[in-house]
Amino acid sequence: MTIEPYDSGDLPEHKPRRSDVDPKAAKRAERQVGFLFIASGLASAAFIVAYIVTPVDKEMPLPGFGSTNASNLLLGITMGLALFLIGAAAIHWAKKLMPDVEVVQERSPESSEAEHRDALLDEYRRGIDESGVKRRPFILGSMAAALGLAGLPAVVLLRDLGPLPADALTKTMWERGMHILIAETEQKIRPEDMQVGTLISAVPEGIDLVMEEAGNLNELAKSAVMLIRMDPAEIVADQTPEGKEPWSYEGILCFSKICTHVGCPLGLYEQLTHHMLCPCHQSTFDLADAGNVIFGPSSRSLPQLAITVDEDGYLIAREGFAEPVGPSFWERG
Repeated sequence: MTIEPYDSGDLPEHKPRRSDVDPKAAKRAERQVGFLFIASGLASAAFIVAYIVTPVDKEMPLPGFGSTNASNLLLGITMGLALFLIGAAAIHWAKKLMPDVEVVQERSPESSEAEHRDALLDEYRRGIDESGVKRRPFILGSMAAALGLAGLPAVVLLRDLGPLPADALTKTMWERGMHILIAETEQKIRPEDMQVGTLISAVPEGIDLVMEEAGNLNELAKSAVMLIRMDPAEIVADQTPEGKEPWSYEGILCFSKICTHVGCPLGLYEQLTHHMLCPCHQSTFDLADAGNVIFGPSSRSLPQLAITVDEDGYLIAREGFAEPVGPSFWERG
């Protein structure tokens, strides 16, 4: 295949810019570019100052527009200005100091020959030299400072993600001896209250006080469980460590109610097969076989809570969950 050279017609005669022939004009353009980069860095610093000192609930009047949140307005202005000045500096640099001669390069449908690749590298190196990066340290230094400071607002904004979770991702409020309550009525449960095939959504004792103190539903979302009673002969296995007392009690098993795929609440129970189906993405767990996954995208079995009864015959937790509940995450190790 032969490619005909592109005829661009008669190009006008190239006229040098003032900065090409006047060293003072070139130096002035260099200072302008550098000051634009410096102004961008100052705008980034102003963003950090505004983020620290401006109250998040402070209102600022805008003539003709009522009022707006002062923090959002100042952060938007300073970050926008920082990014705009970097772009303005780059454009001014290109228009005043970088080469403006038009260059036509033929495209090839195949891999270039070695000498052509070498020529391209030579042209690339020549472009770097002609751009003046090496000869204009003021521009280079100010650009590096502006680009470095432009990333700081993003780092500062990480503070808005809140405190580190500590053990919030791995621990629930379940503890040894804690009563298991019916979620809707918060009543204690005896084994004789449950018939074979019964499923009860349950919560730990004291969950209402924890939610009231914390002001959110996070603990309820982690600690919700479900009790299922089946014929003990139908229990293939539970998650009891080898040599330990079974985690079930007289055919009653307790599993986390949170799907290990993306955390949807479970509750679609098939009594005859003992399968628990997630309504979101159809992950299916066999509760008679240690809650193992038999279908769907989930890759981890449902965590099981070891249970027994207290001296009054009410169901209690023998200990907390042995593994994190809910979706898997890389920090689990």
